[in-house]
Amino acid sequence: MTTPRTVTIFGATGSVGQSTLDLIARSPDQFAVQAVTAQSDVAGLAKIAIAHHARLAVIGDGSRLADLKAALAGTGVEAAAGPQALIDAAALGADWTMAAIVGIAGLAPTLAAIRQGRTVALANKESLVSAGALMMDAVAASGATLLPVDSEHNAIFQCLAGGRVEDVARIILTASGGPFRTATLDRMRAVTPAQAVKHPNWSMGAKISVDSATMMNKGLELIEAHHLFPVGLDRLEIIVHPQSVIHSMVEYRDRSTLAQLGSPDMRVPIAHALAWPARMASPCQPLDLATIGRLDFEAPDPVRFPALALARAAIEAGGARPAILNAANEVAVAAFLKGRIGFLDIAAIVEETLRRYSPAAPTSIEEIGAIDREARGHAISRAESVRID
Repeated sequence: MTTPRTVTIFGATGSVGQSTLDLIARSPDQFAVQAVTAQSDVAGLAKIAIAHHARLAVIGDGSRLADLKAALAGTGVEAAAGPQALIDAAALGADWTMAAIVGIAGLAPTLAAIRQGRTVALANKESLVSAGALMMDAVAASGATLLPVDSEHNAIFQCLAGGRVEDVARIILTASGGPFRTATLDRMRAVTPAQAVKHPNWSMGAKISVDSATMMNKGLELIEAHHLFPVGLDRLEIIVHPQSVIHSMVEYRDRSTLAQLGSPDMRVPIAHALAWPARMASPCQPLDLATIGRLDFEAPDPVRFPALALARAAIEAGGARPAILNAANEVAVAAFLKGRIGFLDIAAIVEETLRRYSPAAPTSIEEIGAIDREARGHAISRAESVRID
């Protein structure tokens, strides 16, 4: 009998974590959950840990340890809390780790998992955006396998199977365009948080839904692709595809273009990463092209979606710029979700933070942390000066 693969899931209570656990529950003989983590949802984390017979549950908020211990009393599941406990969980060396903590908070545990030299499925785009060079160096040094889980990067990974990077003419990331793809600037100026989190195709958390609405998510994915698939920034393109059926494409120098298609369900790329290099059955809906009927494409509008140009300029400049972009965006999105700034203020705050703050290139995780904190300070100051009419 095959020994089950050990699995650790960072961000287990989020949408990606839940989708991963759903797939694992359908193949219980193939996987053994080693550790699960969450930031503050004690009840949700305890329920997951018990249901999946995890050895360890870690709550990121250090003040919630007593609550977690109480929720797990008598279950045999070990409880831990705080940032160091997240890193310790990564250092347990699971065969397969899902890195799905939202934001820069996921950087340290993701790096710790990579340094174990096993397989890491990456759903935390902010870590790679802020510390791409550091992370890819760690992958090379440890011999770890880094599998992209974002639907776009997973699609590229699949399209590159059997091909050579030096034969690639273009990598084309597709974007849904979000809920305001056809909206005027005047309408976008009045967008509410409730409207921004309603994605037309995908079910996602609030932060990534807003990123999709501003198209900053596609800018962050551009930076990710630059690190994951080193073909050169000039060979990375973005096209709007509102149906979200084609998740990305790779064009080779013979002008053959390969596309990966699938239903807009995160369990499709997660299943690919979970079973890689094999395949596993998933409960996702099969693709019915006859019912879909048409696939549309259009160029992104740089005027209504300035985040795309900001991201491309950040990766072109390199150094600390991507980390500043990411930090400022996290602050601005949080302020928007709290109703403190307008929708169009998000990109404006990111742009001004990039203009006002220009430190030296980081060479360590500590320096990235310092840059992140300083950039957040600039962005918070700018957000506090914004007036909502």
